[in-house]
Amino acid sequence: MDCQRGNRMVKYAIIFLFGVFIASIAQVLLKKSALKKYSSVCKEYLNLMVVGAYFLMAISMMISVMAYKGIPLSMGPLLDAAGYIFIMFFGVKVFKEKISVEKIIALTFILAGIFVYSFCGLNVMV
Repeated sequence: MDCQRGNRMVKYAIIFLFGVFIASIAQVLLKKSALKKYSSVCKEYLNLMVVGAYFLMAISMMISVMAYKGIPLSMGPLLDAAGYIFIMFFGVKVFKEKISVEKIIALTFILAGIFVYSFCGLNVMV
């Protein structure tokens, strides 16, 4: 793979990761909304947090579609796994969740998979 194509792929991978980050923020908004009590079903599903979260999900989807112009389809699900890292970060910071040993082991495997694919698997991509 030539340098220019590699730089282009990195640029689109970063764009894809930005979309994953936006989707993670949307998931936090949905969880915050789900933790509240509402006086009606309509208010439960048609409030600012829920509508805003689905708007962010739509933006995330458009960013992903744009990013697929510069990355292989096989790389998308792998980059999407970074969402688990973002969600864990938000869980700790926003919801004061505890990090268990199991979560750390799982995230280690996710990061190892991203690392192996990114730095060792590029030669097998078409």
